[in-house]
Amino acid sequence: MSTLLLLRHGLTAMTGPVLAGRTPGLHLDERGQAQAAAAATRIAALPLAAVVTSPLERCTETAALVREAQRSAGRDPAWELDERLVECGYGDWTGRAIKELAKDPIWKIVQTQPSAARFPAGEALTEMSARAVAAIRDWDARLGPDAIWVACSHGDVIKAVLADALGLHLDQFQRIVVDPCSVSVVRYTETRPYVLRANDVGGELSAFAPPAKKRRRRASSDATIGGGAGSGQV
Repeated sequence: MSTLLLLRHGLTAMTGPVLAGRTPGLHLDERGQAQAAAAATRIAALPLAAVVTSPLERCTETAALVREAQRSAGRDPAWELDERLVECGYGDWTGRAIKELAKDPIWKIVQTQPSAARFPAGEALTEMSARAVAAIRDWDARLGPDAIWVACSHGDVIKAVLADALGLHLDQFQRIVVDPCSVSVVRYTETRPYVLRANDVGGELSAFAPPAKKRRRRASSDATIGGGAGSGQV
């Protein structure tokens, strides 16, 4: 069963008050660099097979620190940029203040019925969700059933992937919170995905490391009746 770590990029000067979207040349600020370094240190406990990232700078800079921490631990995971993980195409909304956008009639649709929302001169949220989920499933199949890997992307993209893993309609994805440099963990099995963590900004991740080969057994994709002893137990 492969294990996916969904990592949101760290903070930038625009994160929060402005909808950055696909603004080019937007880099992590000092806060974001510190967040990314901390996340990379936590993820270094796991032997990654690959680091796949959105091509926007704030993601590649976050992902680069993850790869650097892996190399410091004596590993060399594959490095890939995937356009399908890029930020949603917000079109004419890009670069505008959130407080201004909240007055636009489309804002209510985005909040209450995202599956019907298309941004002016931009992308529909359904299109964003479809490409992001397709990318995750593609990489999951490509890397194999025992892989642990990172996908570094953006808030709405990660929320869409988590909604899919949870079996939620896209109209429910606004119930999911994805903070900067948070890690969400999804384990994909033959039967179904399992969301093991969501929006984790400081927890220990070493429990998700695979057991030693001599102890390894084929894990069941069945859900544990009663809840079990925890996702980190083997």
